[in-house]
Amino acid sequence: SRLALGTMTFGLQTDEAVSQQILDKATGAGINFLDTADVYPLGGTLETAGRTEEIIGRWLKKQGSGGRGHYIVATKAVGRMGPHPWDQGASRKHLLAAIDASLARLQTDYVDLYQLHSDDRETPLDESLEALDVIVKSGRARYIGVSNFLAYRLARALGRADLRGLSRYVCVQPRYSLLFREIERELLP
Repeated sequence: SRLALGTMTFGLQTDEAVSQQILDKATGAGINFLDTADVYPLGGTLETAGRTEEIIGRWLKKQGSGGRGHYIVATKAVGRMGPHPWDQGASRKHLLAAIDASLARLQTDYVDLYQLHSDDRETPLDESLEALDVIVKSGRARYIGVSNFLAYRLARALGRADLRGLSRYVCVQPRYSLLFREIERELLP
């Protein structure tokens, strides 16, 4: 669908019953693109992190065996998911653990789109790209993308992926509104 259903409030601001009703209404109206992240619900704690994916996973399970194929499921990683230093960021260790944890919560074998929620400048781009390439080639994600990246970092990552023959980012999910228009200067062009 041209619109995606953002789910960052599911499990904290919106309880599971209402979240399920929202999913039913949205998909009944033709929306088949569901966007989430491992750290959601927004504003939660380490104890609530992952709750949104769990709600979506239970909802997808109720759709039946053929239901998963009707939906585009996108999730993101990089945010803090545990107490250890390696429980966040775009390192190989974190991304490989994060995708498996997201798939378990979502009760699916793959996501259609796996994105870096933000730019981790502490991890070399090549390390992140290699980990994402492993995730794509293993079938755990169909495509990869980024969210909240500066244009020059995105361009550098695309160049590195092309040079090394790795899976490349196919989408960008930037912050954009009438009040926040910075992407018009560099990223959109």
